[in-house]
Amino acid sequence: MTDTNWEMAEADVLAAIGDALDRGNDAVLATIIDVEGSAYRRPGAKMLIEGDGGAGSLTAGCLEDEVRGLANDVLDTGRPRIETYDLMGDEDVWGLGMGCNGIITVLLEPLDASHRPAVERVAHGTDCATLTVVGGDRPLGERGIYDPDDGFAGALPEWLVADLADRTAALFDAGRSETISVDTDDGSVDLFVDTIEAPPELVVLGSGPDVTPVVELASRVGFRVAVVAFRGALSEADFPAADTVHTTSPPKLRETVDLDADTHVVVMTHNFIDDRLALGELLDTPVPYIGLMGPRDRFEEMRDELAAGGVSITDADADRIYTPIGLDLGGDAPSIIAYSIVAELLAVANDRTPYHLAERAGPIHDRRAVEPTE
Repeated sequence: MTDTNWEMAEADVLAAIGDALDRGNDAVLATIIDVEGSAYRRPGAKMLIEGDGGAGSLTAGCLEDEVRGLANDVLDTGRPRIETYDLMGDEDVWGLGMGCNGIITVLLEPLDASHRPAVERVAHGTDCATLTVVGGDRPLGERGIYDPDDGFAGALPEWLVADLADRTAALFDAGRSETISVDTDDGSVDLFVDTIEAPPELVVLGSGPDVTPVVELASRVGFRVAVVAFRGALSEADFPAADTVHTTSPPKLRETVDLDADTHVVVMTHNFIDDRLALGELLDTPVPYIGLMGPRDRFEEMRDELAAGGVSITDADADRIYTPIGLDLGGDAPSIIAYSIVAELLAVANDRTPYHLAERAGPIHDRRAVEPTE
């Protein structure tokens, strides 16, 4: 596989797209627009191809060089194209040993200004969906964008937008990316609706050495991470993997960082008073996840002291407080604890109940069934 930074969260790939646009370099964006059967990644996976480098991936390596070769043709013609790879056959080298056993359809497009609106929205923490023509009576690659607050914008005609509105909103609300068809008196069009979610926010309260692996792992899997210390001045140099670093006091926590329904919080100051004061502040916010370090007895003591101060923890509050924090992975090394915490964070952020995938009924990802062939 050609050397590229393939282990990137979607937001980082979008940031790389923005950088390529700013430089004005020739580049191609390859996007999976359909998967039948099994594949390493799902519709919406992106790979930026820029010269000999790029960002992101479509598979575990079985298609990247082939797609990179086609990108040169796209740049030569200046026109998008669609390629379908059938990885079902035993004789097919593409899927051999790569965990792919399906049919993958890829859209390759010259990178241009129509990609910028999605990049800018995600950079500002806004979810959106792009709608790209992939077949039918409209030009291949024609694009619009859907924002739940602003509605539709872009090059798509009004008759098409009107027919798309409900289905786009439904896919967006479900967090799904999918190719859909529109058939009206004005024309028939296939469009890829790509739901793009801004990275979830994580606030880590603490400044000890065990904070570092949590920040690094969370950043790697796509969280936008803020570190907040209550004792001692810190800077970005202390936690280079963090997006922001702050120093404040527990009563000023809500003034220092945004704590909304898309923000998750890990409390690991190892100071009982700071943790109790921080928990009291967090209870007055809509954050969906409050992870507390320490044993249950520590939390019960904290709960009693809060109650004595007139702060009660409701059943709804208890449902979002995770203590002891993390999944039971065994081991007590800082790196293992960090994996435990971040794994639990991912499960909560993705609305999943953690268990062994071997115990899951059905495929790992939701998928379309493969149509029988002659």
